[in-house]
Amino acid sequence: MNVLKRNAVIVAALYAVTTPLLAQTSLDSLQHLPEVVVTERYGDREIRSSAPMRILLRKSIRNLNALQLSDVVKHFPGVTVKDFGGIGGLKAVSVRSLGASHTAVNYNGFTINDIQTGQIDIGRFALDNVDMISLNSGQSDNIFQPARLFASASVLNIQSAAPQVGPGKKVNGRASLKAGSFGMFNPAVSTNLKLNEKLSASLSGEWLSANGEYPYILHYGEAGRDSSSVEKRENTDVKNLRLEGALFANFSDKSSGNLRTYYYQSERGLPGATILYNTSGFSKQRLRDNTFFTQAHYLNNLSGRWALQANAKYNHGYVYYLDPEFLNAEGKLENRYRQNEFYGSVSALFRALENLSFSASTDVVMNNMSANLPDFAYPTRYTSLSSLAAKYVSDRLLATASLLYTQTSEHVRSGTAADNRHRLSPYSSLTFQPFEAIDFRLRAFYKNIFRLPTFNDLYYSRVGKRDLKPEDTHQFNIGFTYSTSAGERLPLLTMTTDAYFNKINNKIVAYPNRNIFEWSMMNFGSVEICGVDIALESAFALSSKVKLLAGSSFTFQDSRNKSNSGSPAYNHQLPYTPRFSGSGRAVVETPWLNAAYTLLWSGTRYTSAQNMPENRLSGYADHGISLSKSVEIKHNRIGLSVEALNLGNKNYEIVRNFPMPGRSFRGTISINF
Repeated sequence: MNVLKRNAVIVAALYAVTTPLLAQTSLDSLQHLPEVVVTERYGDREIRSSAPMRILLRKSIRNLNALQLSDVVKHFPGVTVKDFGGIGGLKAVSVRSLGASHTAVNYNGFTINDIQTGQIDIGRFALDNVDMISLNSGQSDNIFQPARLFASASVLNIQSAAPQVGPGKKVNGRASLKAGSFGMFNPAVSTNLKLNEKLSASLSGEWLSANGEYPYILHYGEAGRDSSSVEKRENTDVKNLRLEGALFANFSDKSSGNLRTYYYQSERGLPGATILYNTSGFSKQRLRDNTFFTQAHYLNNLSGRWALQANAKYNHGYVYYLDPEFLNAEGKLENRYRQNEFYGSVSALFRALENLSFSASTDVVMNNMSANLPDFAYPTRYTSLSSLAAKYVSDRLLATASLLYTQTSEHVRSGTAADNRHRLSPYSSLTFQPFEAIDFRLRAFYKNIFRLPTFNDLYYSRVGKRDLKPEDTHQFNIGFTYSTSAGERLPLLTMTTDAYFNKINNKIVAYPNRNIFEWSMMNFGSVEICGVDIALESAFALSSKVKLLAGSSFTFQDSRNKSNSGSPAYNHQLPYTPRFSGSGRAVVETPWLNAAYTLLWSGTRYTSAQNMPENRLSGYADHGISLSKSVEIKHNRIGLSVEALNLGNKNYEIVRNFPMPGRSFRGTISINF
């Protein structure tokens, strides 16, 4: 309790000195789309949005002591990251307790999909070439986008840096080397090429390896406090390779396009849960996954009123899982899964009036999957999504509305196919500035959306159930944003607050059949979520040469299981969802050195559906600091930074029996050429 009180004091202090590291924003100007836009800018970002949106730009990302995307996302209010520990540990994100399958990951305008599980491991995304990360709860105000981006409860956007080559130059780039505790070695390089006046290209790649063998404390006895021993995590090694190339073309003043190819491969151990007297048991499993995709985008501003864009993508995913100690006739278990996706989209935008615009979009998707399992269904799903949207914007009012129609067709090579589905999903949002001279804005949105059962939900051997219904989600949000400035000393102070209510019907849960060894998926669950997200940001000019940027966020989530009033878990908090959590950030910028501090903290959670004392997982706080310096040498900028993570060396867990690393260090050297 004392730890949590101390953390609350730290967060309260950071609220008093807050900064624009995170901001409510609209993506319209960032996308350069010909919509009606009335913006009010503070620093390098806008603050108006009819639905909650948080955004981080490259400079702020580098001040967060973050190595992977998952490290950044933990700073967004309302977000829970299920982290199995270490660099190679799987990491899935849930926004406002809706579950990972309700969050779409949008990479450079295209949704990344995993039809097998519905969850994207966000630990696979490194940050070296990332220019912007944003999170939309509900929906973006940008109505000129593919229908697929209307089809989730929230969207995590990742935008890579576009090529920018100075006048008279043909090439520039950045190379970096990051190394640190537990054998981490991470070289990366990216380059921009100006081929001619209309064509440019970017190439990037990185390698990440680590042995991940960090120490942890294993407690014994009642309440885990009678005695303890220091152990070391095993089978935690990871080797990742990412290669990416993009070609950008400006065909004319009105049309442009880009083509991007991406390859990622990972080989890693899957460390087991820490078990008393058997710390090395159940930790021999290996996971290898490969992802390849190529995607193309085309935009044409046909006239002052009309614009058209088209997208196409092919994605191939491969997963290999090995358990060398599985008890079967072969003495091991080897599973191989392959999935393919073919995707196409066409969108049109019409500016009917000076303040009113409309859009229409149609997407078609084909997904299939194969595996080396006996009696596997070999499923194929055809999906069509069509959206109609409208947007009205003036100096003090912004309103959007959309209607999404989804239709699916299921086919299998073996057995019975799941039911085909078709649904209409409405959305509406509004933000209004009641006082002309005060930048205070009220906002609200409602969204009804669903998530289809995954191939694992439907077709996994002896577990999947063909007649599962989609999870049906209702989202309600009201909130406000307030921004002001007080001269040169306090150029910006921003506060955003949102209260929300979410309800999930037909929640898909695993449920035992005849015994605890035979499970099946069922539409058994219902969940109700009430919450509040608060973010405070500011910038201070301490002197003409020294700036303080600071910020914090706070989240309250009451996430209740409403599935069965006769169940002992009825009305209990959802597993791994803290009622209270938050983050803090502070950066001091000087001409000589930059210093940054970060804090992540979480209250008590429960590890299972029943909130009993034996299922309680203690809260934690994770503090980090960094120092960085950059200098100009012969027209090249050299950067140096050192980081210290988990300063308190706390032996905490986000997932029970999967300890997080203790105190660790990283150092980075980079050159911009």
